[in-house]
Amino acid sequence: MASSVSGPTAPGLPPLPPGHGDYFTETQWSVLMSLLDATIPSITAVSDRKDDKTQLGITDAEFKEIVAKAQASVVKKPAVEDITAYLAESPSNDPAFCRAVRRVLGNVPPAAQKRLGGVLSALSTRPGSLLLTGYATPFQDQPLHIRESILRSWSSSWFGTPRTLYKIFTAIAKVLWLQTSPLFRTVTGYPDVPINWSPGPTEDFGFLQFDTSVSEPATVDTDVVIIGSGCGGGVCAKVLAEAGHRVLVVDKGYYFNPSQLPMPMEQSGFHLFENNGLVNSVDGSINAVAGSCWGGGGSVNWSVSLQTPGYVRKEWSEQHGLPFFESAEFQNCLDRVYDFMGVVSGDKVRTTYRGQKLLEGSRKLGYEAHVCPQNNGGKEHWCGHCPLGCGSAEKQGPAVSWLPAAAKKGATFMEGFSVDKILWDESSSSSSWFGSGGKKTAVGVEGTWTARDTNGGVIGERKTRKVVIKAKKVIVSAGTLNSPLILHRSGLNNHHIGRNLYVHPVKFLGAYYEDDVNPWEGGVITTICTAFENLDGQGHGVKLEDTCMLPHSILSQVPWRGALSWKLSCLRYPQLSAWLSLSRDRDTGRVYADPVTGKLCIEYTTSPFDASLNFEGIIALAKIAYVTGASEIDPFLPGVEPFVRSSPGSTPSTPPEEATEEDYDKGVKDPLFEKWLSTLLHQRDNAPLCPPYISAHQMGTCRMSSKPENGVVDPKGKVWGTEGLYVADASVFPSASGVNPMVTNMAIADWIANGVARDLGKKI
Repeated sequence: MASSVSGPTAPGLPPLPPGHGDYFTETQWSVLMSLLDATIPSITAVSDRKDDKTQLGITDAEFKEIVAKAQASVVKKPAVEDITAYLAESPSNDPAFCRAVRRVLGNVPPAAQKRLGGVLSALSTRPGSLLLTGYATPFQDQPLHIRESILRSWSSSWFGTPRTLYKIFTAIAKVLWLQTSPLFRTVTGYPDVPINWSPGPTEDFGFLQFDTSVSEPATVDTDVVIIGSGCGGGVCAKVLAEAGHRVLVVDKGYYFNPSQLPMPMEQSGFHLFENNGLVNSVDGSINAVAGSCWGGGGSVNWSVSLQTPGYVRKEWSEQHGLPFFESAEFQNCLDRVYDFMGVVSGDKVRTTYRGQKLLEGSRKLGYEAHVCPQNNGGKEHWCGHCPLGCGSAEKQGPAVSWLPAAAKKGATFMEGFSVDKILWDESSSSSSWFGSGGKKTAVGVEGTWTARDTNGGVIGERKTRKVVIKAKKVIVSAGTLNSPLILHRSGLNNHHIGRNLYVHPVKFLGAYYEDDVNPWEGGVITTICTAFENLDGQGHGVKLEDTCMLPHSILSQVPWRGALSWKLSCLRYPQLSAWLSLSRDRDTGRVYADPVTGKLCIEYTTSPFDASLNFEGIIALAKIAYVTGASEIDPFLPGVEPFVRSSPGSTPSTPPEEATEEDYDKGVKDPLFEKWLSTLLHQRDNAPLCPPYISAHQMGTCRMSSKPENGVVDPKGKVWGTEGLYVADASVFPSASGVNPMVTNMAIADWIANGVARDLGKKI
């Protein structure tokens, strides 16, 4: 009898290359692993402890009590033996964890590796350890309880360096352990595969193939080449192919069919996201997440389909001189996007437990909130694993909807193609900037194609070939982080390229309820509170939304306040709900290529103004959690302990007709809650930044403008000072959209693509 398919066929990870880890010495690696083990140590009863250097011992009576309380606090009631094994687990004993550490650090820029190696070397010496820890004994030689106490002291140090080290080492340990630990899955019940998983249909894109045994570049001819298969590129491909033009879509990422999705957490970063899912700003204050696979961010985003707010459209029209955004035509673009993806809202969207709490709390507090529209084609799409790839293919992202529609009209596709530069007509002016005597005309692109391996995968040995693509029009849709780098590599020197970066900085708040809610199930974001979106009267504020509850995404945000405390918090994961506070940032940063390696660099620090907006959202979320009966509320902020309710719930037991003033439920005016809330207010007033922030939305680095001196592209998306070259992605936003940018991105791409089609001489 043939066995049924029980789950996705994961693509796997490539083996670590020979000499991996050579950037650290054996001693440096020893220090690093001793730091990671101190973050998530093996915790045992004293009678079971075999070595105080590798195990944290607790008296037998206390350990027994901890295990019993831990079991009682979890609705699922994991077995005592499983909890004991979970507490005793040590990351450094898990080969998968050790490989993950080496893989992640191997992807860190050499300069950062060198700085980190210097710290590890210092900690391995008596003078260096004395300076950084207060102990003369080298760090790796300390017993585990001393190493843990050193990490605790770093977290609250008056000096910046220890606090930075605390953040780096605890973040690495938390994320990679959550991705790889089998015992975490055992005690929490978290499944790597959604319940009732069934893969959607595989699309046949017929990707172009080339003979890699030939040395000279291959040549392809087309009308339009689109660099990037994401939300902007996908829409452009459909519009232009349906207009009768020859369209070629290229992307450096690869297509993973639904039978391979969702991927395990540790594989998704490598295959689906930019830079292994870890793009940090230069100062470490922002962790940016950006899709980098076939379908781009639309393959891994969270289905939210919000249209551009009216106040943002007004700003873009009046302050940036772009009246199109207040026109009926822009609304037509938005509506076409909605209609094609089958966006649904209201009672057609099934809300999650945490989404319902956001609506309930907002109603009780008088905040405006509503259900989030979803691009699920009318399907329920009850899957919280979508950030790891949508296995059901119900989410109508580019790889499921826009690109297949383009394929039906003859579009062609190339995966694994990294663009080196845009090609110019050599007979046109050499000027690369307005007002200097002429315009450069784009005539194609040049880059490197990397074939799949001999098994049809992407983890084995792969061969390459140079490819030259000749085209009448070039559309750059590589995303806010990469589009400006392509323009720079191609010789354009507009001052605005790469600048005006907006990121929607995000902070989170979590709350534990008495219910077992399986937070990994259901839509990722199903509700939104808009009551705080205009805090400064100029369109800057925060949106409050329920958020992604995958373990490595949300539990890594729980502050490390000690090894035992953090492990016990993770044990209660099935009862956790969390939400995000997303700022529409006023102040900006930039992206650029590292002058030595050419790799992407982000220069962005959340300003005090934008941080203060974010804090207002955290305070509002704390109130929402309180009035909806959370038993524990954690703002995920250093130095702020969670609020623990003395008794669950918030409904008064005394009938209203018999109650005195003291009997009534005071809600957020409860004295104990108000006292705790004052610690949040103190943090807001005295240390509001609290980096790092998370960014899943990047915008603005090829800003659209009404005049060439104010931006990168004109109102039709054409790059100033050029002919035949366009940008169509979120990088053209004049400022932050203030909402999840997918629909705005697609609508602008629809407008730009229709214009390109007209320029080519065909009528839509």
